[in-house]
Amino acid sequence: MKPTESAAPASRLPRAVLPVLPALPAAAVAMAAFALGIGVFRVLDAGNALFPDGTVGWSLAVLTGIIVGHLVALGRDRWWGGTGSGAALTLAALLLYGWIPAVLVSLAVVVLVGAARRHRWRQAALHGAVDILGVGAAALTLAAFGTIPSVEHPWRTDTWQVSAIPQTALAALVYLAVTRALLWCSLAPPGAGLPTVARTALVRQALVGIALLGIAPLIVVVAGDTPLLLPLFAVPLVALDSTLWIARVRAEEQLRDPLTGLPNRQWLLERTWTALDESERAGTRSALVLLDLDRFRSVNDTLGHLAGDRLLLQIAERLRLALPRGAEVARLGGDEFAVLLPTTDSLTSAQRSARVLVGDLGSPLDLDGLTLVLEASAGVAVYPDHALDAEGLLRRADVAMYQAKRDRSGVELYEARRDGNTPDRLGLLGDLRRALDAGDVELHYQPKVGFDGHVAGLEALVRWVHPDRGRVPPDEFISMAESSGLMPRLTEYVLETALGQVARWRADGLEVPVAVNVSPRDVHTPGFAGAVAGRLARHGVPAGALQLEITEHVLLEDPQRAADTLAGLTGHGVKMSLDDFGTGYSSLVHLRRLPVSELKIDRSFVARLAVDNEDAEIVRCTVDLAHSLGLLVVAEGVEDDETWERLRDLGCDAVQGWLVAAAMPPDEMTAWLRARGEGGWHRETAEPSSEDASADEDADQPVT
Repeated sequence: MKPTESAAPASRLPRAVLPVLPALPAAAVAMAAFALGIGVFRVLDAGNALFPDGTVGWSLAVLTGIIVGHLVALGRDRWWGGTGSGAALTLAALLLYGWIPAVLVSLAVVVLVGAARRHRWRQAALHGAVDILGVGAAALTLAAFGTIPSVEHPWRTDTWQVSAIPQTALAALVYLAVTRALLWCSLAPPGAGLPTVARTALVRQALVGIALLGIAPLIVVVAGDTPLLLPLFAVPLVALDSTLWIARVRAEEQLRDPLTGLPNRQWLLERTWTALDESERAGTRSALVLLDLDRFRSVNDTLGHLAGDRLLLQIAERLRLALPRGAEVARLGGDEFAVLLPTTDSLTSAQRSARVLVGDLGSPLDLDGLTLVLEASAGVAVYPDHALDAEGLLRRADVAMYQAKRDRSGVELYEARRDGNTPDRLGLLGDLRRALDAGDVELHYQPKVGFDGHVAGLEALVRWVHPDRGRVPPDEFISMAESSGLMPRLTEYVLETALGQVARWRADGLEVPVAVNVSPRDVHTPGFAGAVAGRLARHGVPAGALQLEITEHVLLEDPQRAADTLAGLTGHGVKMSLDDFGTGYSSLVHLRRLPVSELKIDRSFVARLAVDNEDAEIVRCTVDLAHSLGLLVVAEGVEDDETWERLRDLGCDAVQGWLVAAAMPPDEMTAWLRARGEGGWHRETAEPSSEDASADEDADQPVT
């Protein structure tokens, strides 16, 4: 850039680049051209010279040429990023000879550097115009003190008095303020208003100001006494530019990831704040997408950290190329990246953009001749739907991303009901903890019956009635417990309560096994099998009276520990049931590895069994497969006679659902069991109302 320094931040940080005030550059150029024309006309009309001649003129010209060569050698990025050498030289010419010679020095730098750096004439014209206006403002400041230097009547230092100090300081301050303010408003890219960028820009401007006050008067002294020495000032002026460049590089390092060159977390948060402010003014949405590479740690462990770094460089480049228009990417650390969508049409649009990014990251990568395929998980949070500030948006995107990793769904949009860290849910979590301590959480029991009417067992389903909110849906407080550290406490409570009830039923002559759902976290807890065996012994309940329902997810994380725990449980005689079969991943592989005696077909396949041939075929194949492995098959969510009959024809062993009975409190369950006695359960002929069925269906959802 010419003598003036752009207020732009780090040169390599993302910049999309519409001027903040589109009409300002043209207006600045027009005003500068008009002012320059008037000034030149007045000087020539008065018969005065535009620039000093003789030794002083040639020395200034040589010094200007050296500065031009230096700026060209800096390169485009550093040149347009800002220098102080030209500013000091321009101010010195202003103090000694007035604003026209100072403007000529400035324009010489702009024209010559613009000629060397082709395709930059528009920026050169703007910087030249801004400098003309800045020099003019500084000249008016001097004129306000009665100082109007010219080529014929220079303001030599031997005539300076004490009053010259505030004049010089104020003129330099006005020059800096006008030029920097105009450039900032004309060229500031997105992110230029970031606090860190603003702070570092102010530091650089302070350095320029100190240089102007220190070097410009010295140039004036030498020009008046020994002008042949003026070219020697090239050394301190070049040193000034180097100092400014170092300060700028350090500012960039604060906002950039050193490995990939992408912006870092600090930049992302500050840029997100700017984007949210713009969205609020425009009434639009902004979105933040958080991306995390799956199984990247295994790459580091297998191939080494240097290979992992090279892989991250490829990922960063791939993200750059895949960005939607206007989007910006940052690396947060490790294998975590974030993409800011400053504007997005809708939640669906943001989610769609995230899926495109995840899809691109899933393409094969070549690393030292080895083809790798890495998958990624992404979480999406949208302003103002999910959060109103940058930190909140990032946290919610993080929650959604970990939900995507847990569910292996690829992309998840933030859902408050699945976030255990909102203030409301944190309060609810505390209430749940207190309810467990006070014994206010209840267990209801839903029967499983065979097609001969025999009651095959009961499933314990947890219910909680909040004192203020009323009945809390099980999936809400159980997911909240799973995402916090409360799940082991909840499982302990359910096991203790269920075994106590089984002991009472057995004492009353009702020997019916009870199934309890346990989460993957429970199975991965060291000593879980021994703790279950200890509770069975304490309540005097045989191991065969307890069944634990697990899902395939227990093997997705630390499969060896899960296998050891399950083997320990079956070794104690506890029966295992595989719940929600068909909704997980690699079901056949897991089915072979899990020591289960029962398989439960998920209600999503059972619900449309009577009307959907594909679901019916899935159920038939599942039943055949389970039977070939010696497993019993239970169908969940059976609500009507037609489904019951289809399941019987397909060879299913037992059913569970509203058709048999809703989940009941212990006293009602006791009465229900006694009423069936030895005869077992038999279907009623009357059809229930659809409204009652819908209400009970929600209440009888299994909880895991």
